[in-house]
Amino acid sequence: MAKKVQKVDQERIRNAVREILLAVGEDVDREGLQKTPDRVARMYAELLSGMYEDPNVHLRSVFTEEYDEIVLLRDIPFYSVCEHHLLPFIGKAHVAYLPTGKVLGVSKLARIVDCYAHRLHTQERLTGQIADVLMRSLKPQGVAVVLQASHSCMTIRGIKKPGSLMVTSALRGIFKKDARSRNEVLSLMHQGTA
Repeated sequence: MAKKVQKVDQERIRNAVREILLAVGEDVDREGLQKTPDRVARMYAELLSGMYEDPNVHLRSVFTEEYDEIVLLRDIPFYSVCEHHLLPFIGKAHVAYLPTGKVLGVSKLARIVDCYAHRLHTQERLTGQIADVLMRSLKPQGVAVVLQASHSCMTIRGIKKPGSLMVTSALRGIFKKDARSRNEVLSLMHQGTA
């Protein structure tokens, strides 16, 4: 596998973090803060690594399989960064598709979620991007994606409502058009959950 090119300008982030620390009245030379700009720069490079990753790389592990029932991977942990406040949102993704003779290696569903999640985002757009790439690449009868996440921008600041979850869905193909198929996939996604 080719090594990923590091495209995040960490030096620029270090300088910006130093300015933020100065702006809030901190002493950037005190022991606890001396390495903070570097830590924050490395953190953003890691959290936003999906910006420089092509999700289609994960769609190459497709196998011929005459399977015509729902394929679902539930409870995929993910984290992303809210583009409005630069704070994380953390949750679980549920991804399903109804194949048409081709199935994807199961770990690739989780890799696609990570690839898109590791970018600056809104949860709504993230949900749609995952569904759309699967529809384009696999050409299944349908795709369903549901994300549930807790947003730090709402739990630790602003309205301060810890424990609240935002739920978004993206339904494509048969899951959008056919009520029975939609009900079946959503029921499978929520089996065993409160």
